[in-house]
Amino acid sequence: MKRLSVCAALAACLTATPALAHFQMIIPSDDMVVQGESKNLTLDLRFWHPLEGHGMPMARPLRVGVLARGKKTDLAASLKPVKLKDRTGQMRDGFTASHTIGRGDHVYFVEPAPYWESAEDKFIIHYTKVVVNGLGVEDAWDQPVGLKTEIIPLTRPYGLYSGNVFQGRVLLNGKPVPGAGVEVEFYDEKGAVHPPAGPMVTQVVKADAMGVFTYAMPRAGWWGFAALSTDDKPMKFKGQDKEVEIGAVLWVKTYDMK
Repeated sequence: MKRLSVCAALAACLTATPALAHFQMIIPSDDMVVQGESKNLTLDLRFWHPLEGHGMPMARPLRVGVLARGKKTDLAASLKPVKLKDRTGQMRDGFTASHTIGRGDHVYFVEPAPYWESAEDKFIIHYTKVVVNGLGVEDAWDQPVGLKTEIIPLTRPYGLYSGNVFQGRVLLNGKPVPGAGVEVEFYDEKGAVHPPAGPMVTQVVKADAMGVFTYAMPRAGWWGFAALSTDDKPMKFKGQDKEVEIGAVLWVKTYDMK
């Protein structure tokens, strides 16, 4: 995400502009569907700088689906391309997917197409999840999907107040990642947050020896957690092997207590 090559880092210093973290996003139209509400969900898929509101190019995902009641369902047929205007006024490619939720926890996930980041001289693939609860039945919010890398919630990832502490465990190939670095960023849809310095845009925490990280979310809204690793298999770009950054991304929502 923010780990720049020497040239890119020098350019950033010369322009006095902090590097921005990329986050794959999968944001549902509702995170807790209760009796009497519509069970038809829309999933917003975009590749974004969540706090700064800057969009990135996004190709059609390789995979999008949901895990519920122990069964995975492919949602690729529901994908629709959309145009999204970012905070700079540029139009960006994104997608929506749709699904009718039932009872229980639904873990929605997306595996995007590899993104070539020329500034960092590597590919980026962020395996991304969000959990939506259906009709109050809590049965699978901590279940792994089986992605190459993913964050397993240790705190229930919905029904959270601002100020709550969230914990998750970072897995890579099904095993905990000791000392994993986790980037945390708030999705500022309306441009209401004005960080006084670059390090305030993306928070950073480290996991413990069991791959467990902890963070307290200070504001109501969507929060993204991204644990970054390097794939053991490079990818070719113009005939040369290039590093592949793989991210385990999880989105959770908080609410103000009223």
